[in-house]
Amino acid sequence: MYWSRWFRRIMEDLEREFERFEMELDRMFSSVGSGRGEVIGPYVYGFSVTVGPEGVPVVRTFGNVPKAEEGYRTPFVDVILDEKANQVRVIAELPGVSKEDVDVNATERSVEIRAERGDRKYRAVVDLPVEVDVGSAKASYNNGVLEITFKPRREVRPKGTRIKVE
Repeated sequence: MYWSRWFRRIMEDLEREFERFEMELDRMFSSVGSGRGEVIGPYVYGFSVTVGPEGVPVVRTFGNVPKAEEGYRTPFVDVILDEKANQVRVIAELPGVSKEDVDVNATERSVEIRAERGDRKYRAVVDLPVEVDVGSAKASYNNGVLEITFKPRREVRPKGTRIKVE
């Protein structure tokens, strides 16, 4: 019973994302025929579905449809709260840019990522699951993947009590 409700919620979230995507495509293509707007391609759009805290599905979108800012793509970004290592990891895919093109700005609760090289423009603002120590931030960029690690302000402890299975 639980799994069917959980699966139904995921499917409803996916359906809402597809409806938003369809509305944005309709808006863009209708403006092309009327001469009111300019269409910039290629169009990139995607989403990821993960299971967040307490089993709640989390749907994240990326791409340039819908646009975060004119001419920018929203890169695929994943945020991982690693309880064992006591760190927060932000991983972003930024293909086609070099390390010098990447600009990262962080606060205790969010990270802004910008990258620009030629026609490749990325921008994302990511909320963090816990407050982090910005001074502990370390970032690396390799093969189009940006990885930023932070230490949380307070130690992250798993919720609940571990029970040994016999």
